[in-house]
Amino acid sequence: MRNLTIIGVIAFSLLVGACTSTEAEPTDGALPVTNAEDFEQLLADSESPMVVNLWASWCIPCRSEAPLLTEAHRQLGDEIRFIGVATQDTQVDAEAFVAEFSMTFENYFDRSGEVKGWIGSLGLPTTFFVAPGGEVVSTVFGIIDERALALEIDELLSR
Repeated sequence: MRNLTIIGVIAFSLLVGACTSTEAEPTDGALPVTNAEDFEQLLADSESPMVVNLWASWCIPCRSEAPLLTEAHRQLGDEIRFIGVATQDTQVDAEAFVAEFSMTFENYFDRSGEVKGWIGSLGLPTTFFVAPGGEVVSTVFGIIDERALALEIDELLSR
């Protein structure tokens, strides 16, 4: 029994470590580069409610929730602005992730992780819900499931 507990602790540590990488490379690729200041302005200028997801190609939970966000955008993209932010990743890997999951919503590239720090996240994924004008209404740290996403979107749209 003790061995199972130790294995669980090790698996959890590996998962957390995989989602808090700080390695980054220079970028010249296709995803628009952003930082905390520019991103905060982007949110402030938006006239639509927004679902913002911070992700990285190396983050296993991010890979798990990407199809959910892609489908939600497909269904609700006329009502809500979906934005992804590739965080502490490489431009090449981030572009491949967007293509792999057919993410047709806006995606930005934050090499240094400034946006993640601005929202107060220590790991990935992080999803936050933003009212028109840039007010962050709520934040989900960690993987978001279909039920939580639906509830948060309903709350955002009812404002």
